Amino acid sequence: MPIRSVMRQGLKRAVITGGLEFAHLAERAGLMTSARGQGAIFTLHHVRPKVPHAFDPNAHLEITPDFLDAAIEHLRAEGYQFVALADMPARMAVARPGERFAAFTLDDGYRNNAVHAQPVFTRQKVPFTVFVAPGLSCGTHGLWWETLAELLRALPHLEFDFGSGPVTMPLATPFQKQAAFDRFAAFIRSGPDEAAAVEKLDAAAQAHGIDPRMITERLVLREPELKSLALNPFAALGAHTVSHRALAMLGDGEARREMAESAERVAALTGRPPEAFAYPYGDRAAVSPREHRLAAELGFRVAVTTEPGTLSPRSFDAPTALPRISLNGLYQKRKYVGALASGIPFRLMRR
Repeated sequence: MPIRSVMRQGLKRAVITGGLEFAHLAERAGLMTSARGQGAIFTLHHVRPKVPHAFDPNAHLEITPDFLDAAIEHLRAEGYQFVALADMPARMAVARPGERFAAFTLDDGYRNNAVHAQPVFTRQKVPFTVFVAPGLSCGTHGLWWETLAELLRALPHLEFDFGSGPVTMPLATPFQKQAAFDRFAAFIRSGPDEAAAVEKLDAAAQAHGIDPRMITERLVLREPELKSLALNPFAALGAHTVSHRALAMLGDGEARREMAESAERVAALTGRPPEAFAYPYGDRAAVSPREHRLAAELGFRVAVTTEPGTLSPRSFDAPTALPRISLNGLYQKRKYVGALASGIPFRLMRR
């Protein structure tokens, strides 16, 4: 099982790298120009100096401040204008031919967004939106993917019951740890009750001396820090649910409460309702047309997924289902920023 998992991971990375290299060459050659569109919304999570780990399952969720700086410089050189996410529909509606726009977003409200990303955005005069999940910023909920990484790093093996009786997973190598991480992720994301699955993981972590709430405390901005961040004229806070659960798996009332209460908490921090919303996880398994409708009913001007793609004026026919482009920590090359913004990789994916 570990060997097959590692082979799949390696093949996936090779395919993505090949696609980015092809897209870079095609863009330089002026091919597939219709894929670019007029706008791009970029997704980030952690922005911090890299600390190497032998086992690093969340490496795709972090980029360095230097890479963020290089990405901004590359987009500026390609003629992009940087706008706040909430302003993008209005700016693109009156755009002249050839104008391009880019917006930056950061999910989950990590402390390094203020410490390392904010100085880059401020110096570059680039607006950015940080999506806040109040359950994380108040410490009532945890970051299961961070808890899981710390747990698996710490142990040579782990016994856990995924629902069919206890199983013992060997964790002697990074390959085995990655296979276990993938199994846990599927258990949490694919099961009928995400909260219960996370509670079981948290209990296992606590049994081995790892406190999920302390991990959140260490990594996530607290409410006073968020208030301070919101004073930056280049910064905006958006809503991201309370508990960071997949909304499509929740009932109508609970999904609405998650979205509405997160907006209310952000409004209490900033003095005004947030204009933007980001769906947790943001993929098709986590977001359905119901959530798009709820976002509109709750008054969000824009809501963003993690489905990849660029923007055209027609994208705002559905402003609560906007695509974003991930700046992935596994592919931190300046040329890949241009390749992604070209839209070519996403056009190829749809063929």
